[in-house]
Amino acid sequence: MANKRTARSAQVIATRWVTPDLLRVTFGGADVGSLEPEFTDSYIKLLFPPAGAPYAWPFDPEQIREQFDRALWPVTRTYTIRSLDRAAQTMEVDFVVHGDTGLAGAWAKNARAGDSIGFLGPGGAWSPDPAADLHVLVGDEAAMPAIGAALDALGDRPAKVFVEVSGPDAEGGLPAGADITWVHRDGLPGHALVEAVRAAGVPDGDVRWFVHGVAEMIKDLRRFLFVDHGVAKDHVHISGYWRIGMTENDWQASKRDFVAEMEATEAVAQQGR
Repeated sequence: MANKRTARSAQVIATRWVTPDLLRVTFGGADVGSLEPEFTDSYIKLLFPPAGAPYAWPFDPEQIREQFDRALWPVTRTYTIRSLDRAAQTMEVDFVVHGDTGLAGAWAKNARAGDSIGFLGPGGAWSPDPAADLHVLVGDEAAMPAIGAALDALGDRPAKVFVEVSGPDAEGGLPAGADITWVHRDGLPGHALVEAVRAAGVPDGDVRWFVHGVAEMIKDLRRFLFVDHGVAKDHVHISGYWRIGMTENDWQASKRDFVAEMEATEAVAQQGR
């Protein structure tokens, strides 16, 4: 795997709306073609100069950290590689866009062919198990690129997909023909998705689970899988991509404590069963 701290460059080739909420950006360049991701959930960390920074891409992140105060350090935002064509030196990255709010989504909305941006990576941790009887893939818009990449890798092998989106117009962006239950958001993010997965139950057989999205949903589905149904933890890849009311930096700084608290609560619940 490439050194995650090596800053690389990607050039915008094209953008297109996949749904009213999801913008797909095609990046290109020699650095893109040199990537060798190992997993279907492989991700990159895009580098954004903060507001008022006296520099722009290209820059050396380590050098910036040595020269400037923390407030002027590059801001990172993590995005899954939806697809990569090494021969063509292109990759696709999907951005959830909420108008002009946020950092990365707003950047993607205004990106034009020829724009360039720095990134770190790739990282990653999970790919489908070809020996499994079934994969259950669960997530919200933030997890759709990883779910789509997993479906591409699975091909015609069985998979059940549950995806929460804002509404009917936001359905799309995943391979045609997949067994997808589209869940429309109702109130807090993740609530309707949890209810849909619970209602479907745990399938029989050798099942692998990929569950990613808002942290509050992760907390509920961890209990459903590990406590209520005793699913083996090594059959489940589950993690919060984001948390309500937090920036990515805030969430990453608090994630370890959040996970530790969930694990402690689950251990107590399992002892009481």
